[in-house]
Amino acid sequence: MNCHCGNLKPYTDCCQKAHHNVAEAKTAEQLMRSRYSAFVLANGDYLMATHHVSTRPTKEKKAIVNWAKSVKWIKLEVLETSEGQENDAKGTVTFNAYFFENGKVDVIHEKSAFVRENNLWSYLGLSK
Repeated sequence: MNCHCGNLKPYTDCCQKAHHNVAEAKTAEQLMRSRYSAFVLANGDYLMATHHVSTRPTKEKKAIVNWAKSVKWIKLEVLETSEGQENDAKGTVTFNAYFFENGKVDVIHEKSAFVRENNLWSYLGLSK
């Protein structure tokens, strides 16, 4: 089975590596893809661990996990990546995440901001 993030590799050769060791996400896009897969799998621990400490919604973890479990994830489309490479300190990734909820298809369209500190990427939030 292809990875949840849309790559043609199996999950075990793709996002699972980052789920076991966040350092495996070498770019902002890789981290964003692994976070999408974590939503598909309702992996709240990974979502919290990869959310920057300054914006981490710790009190909302249970609600996030419950929502992630309540929808059927369809696909991820990466639309644009700016910076966010292995040697960058920051980057943005614009994407569409499609899901099925309450009898209809919906989409999250977001331009996400990421920062790299201590050689680890983390999700900061919506890009300004």
